[in-house]
Amino acid sequence: MMLHIPNVLGAEQVARCRDVMERASWADGRITAGYQSGQVKKNLQLPESSPEARELGDLVLAGLEKSALFISAVLPQRVFPPLFNRYEPGMTFGSHVDNAIRRIPGTPDRVRTDVSATLFISEPDSYDGGELVVEDTYGSHAVKLPAGDLIIYPATSLHHVTPVTRGVRLASFFWVQSMVRDVSRRALLFDMDTAIQQLTQEVPRSPALVMLTGTYHNLLRQWAEP
Repeated sequence: MMLHIPNVLGAEQVARCRDVMERASWADGRITAGYQSGQVKKNLQLPESSPEARELGDLVLAGLEKSALFISAVLPQRVFPPLFNRYEPGMTFGSHVDNAIRRIPGTPDRVRTDVSATLFISEPDSYDGGELVVEDTYGSHAVKLPAGDLIIYPATSLHHVTPVTRGVRLASFFWVQSMVRDVSRRALLFDMDTAIQQLTQEVPRSPALVMLTGTYHNLLRQWAEP
């Protein structure tokens, strides 16, 4: 399931991200790439242990916690600490699939990458190129969102970032381990939760709504992993 989640960060948070990122020291983006993706990755990245990355990572995580749409769609169990990248003219990231398991630096903990996410920090009219292109059974989908908006998609998807030809593309990217590993089951639960929320507005006292809500939680109880 691929989903656009608006306003994860507000204008004030986006401005703070840009300010910190403009003053930060950047490293070669291949520092977090696997062998295969490292062959096609040409961008810059904030070092994971830098104070700037930690401050902005906390900002992104706080935004995710407030996003009901993100929580409903992803059912997060664990979020990998957000990373931040920078694409200048000529920079790109060729086709690749994200690693299945990511170790959280400085800890023994690992995250299974069920869902990939990109949070746009630059406004789309401030740079040319730099579209995130995700490939699935329905074709290729080019994504370039307003600053503060998030795109999520299955981490199993082949994807790439087209070359930037003007300006600078700033973004955050991270992965999520969901309580429900199977993407089709997550999509079903998301559709059901969306219907429940709509019916809550339209027929809040319907006994059928109580039954549907119970079915949602029983399915989640059956499919969720500890």
